[in-house]
Amino acid sequence: MQNDRITRIDVSLVFLPLERPISDAKVLTGRQKPLTQVAMLFAEIETAEGRSGLGFSYSKRAGGPGMYQHAREVADNLLGEDPADIARLWTKLVWAGASVGRAGLSTQAIAAFDNALWDLKAKRAGLPLAKLLGAHRDGVPCYNTSGGFLSSPIEEVIENVERSIEAGIGGIKLKVGHPDPAEDLRRVEAVHRAVNGRVALMADANQQWDRRTARRMARALNDFDITWLEEPLDAYDVEGHAMLAALDGPPIATGEMLVSAPEHFALIQGRAVQFIQPDAARVGGITQFQRVTAMAQEQMLDMAPHFAMELHLHLSAAYPHAAWVEHFDWLEPLFEERMEIAGGRMLVSDRPGLGVTLSEQARRWTQARCRIDANGLQDL
Repeated sequence: MQNDRITRIDVSLVFLPLERPISDAKVLTGRQKPLTQVAMLFAEIETAEGRSGLGFSYSKRAGGPGMYQHAREVADNLLGEDPADIARLWTKLVWAGASVGRAGLSTQAIAAFDNALWDLKAKRAGLPLAKLLGAHRDGVPCYNTSGGFLSSPIEEVIENVERSIEAGIGGIKLKVGHPDPAEDLRRVEAVHRAVNGRVALMADANQQWDRRTARRMARALNDFDITWLEEPLDAYDVEGHAMLAALDGPPIATGEMLVSAPEHFALIQGRAVQFIQPDAARVGGITQFQRVTAMAQEQMLDMAPHFAMELHLHLSAAYPHAAWVEHFDWLEPLFEERMEIAGGRMLVSDRPGLGVTLSEQARRWTQARCRIDANGLQDL
């Protein structure tokens, strides 16, 4: 029996505007500007049998146009290929652009293709992606991040807390890393009081503390029973995170800024993390994400993937140990479907694949689009 073959790939760059600029600790330290939009890279793959897959990657602040151009250049390597050979195709795409590296922007561009191939494979099986991968649960505890940024006054954060709890969300993550640590503690105390044990509470410093500050703050945050302390140090400070993980303090969560499986291996081998936080878009797609989770599973780590709940819900549902999914409503306008939340969990739908389709709004926000097929590359 002849295998199906890839006949067409559409690649598009979409800029998703945020309702208002948001700031975390990286902005307050002057290292970044407030975030105003998210660059989304979409890949739509079609086959000779009429099957299709949708995948995406993204970049915050710089990088979106670069990802689009890289994807545009390497996409023709998929033409004529069997879409089921996902691991081999990932390697083929990496080597097509290997002169610019095998991690970072190049593999974040490839992630859109990889995720689309997994979506296609699950659709072909008639299964949600979580089921194709081997689900351990039909829903995953979820926590809200988008309501807890440092750019929001504490009164507004508390209003967001109430809205999240009423919506059935099971946790609240509060940004910390204010120049005045006392202000951080005042905000955490206020949110802890508002939560009043109803849901989990997390804190995220976005890599902006030094080791001394992180050690002092970890001890202070012990009073608020937080589920984890996220990115207290630079993402590549394995030794410092290991020091914090060994303290009698909050569990340490990190990994979201890493852009390859080997970088995550260093964290895991260094016993520097208790909640591993890979991002399938940043590490190069679901294929590489599974390399990370295979090692994390052996070390009995908990997991809380970063951002993109539409993607990470499936991957968290398929992880054998405790897992969370991060609730950001930012991407919702891009898709026709909505995630279902109840009882503190985000539920896996029965829709095949990732279970999402692009909205007309996403089409309107598209800044660049091209098609690669038997006729070559055409800008649309």
